[in-house]
Amino acid sequence: MEKPVSQLEVRSKIWLEVDGAPVFGQGREELLRLLQQTGSINAAAKEMGIPYRKAWTYIDAMEKRLGFALVNRLKGGAGGGESTLTPQAVALLEKFDLLQKGFKASVNRKFIKLDF
Repeated sequence: MEKPVSQLEVRSKIWLEVDGAPVFGQGREELLRLLQQTGSINAAAKEMGIPYRKAWTYIDAMEKRLGFALVNRLKGGAGGGESTLTPQAVALLEKFDLLQKGFKASVNRKFIKLDF
């Protein structure tokens, strides 16, 4: 008895670059969304399973390459600090989401049209 042929599916990823250097993609999108949910870079990093220092380095690199702040940081104290996304970061997330949806729909249409 022959094994059934599995259905082919197309997968794609999209990211943004500045001068050939990656600046924003799915991983960094996840970091910002988790930061938005938790109000903490540390909590977002833990949720992703990466060190705080790595998360902070990602944020710092994105801000430098994009040329605008993504995170408002309030230093911790007895009650702890808080981090929030800037309006520009929220807009970036919204636009990236729309870009991904349009991109995936276009790729899926092309895939179907090619009749793999």
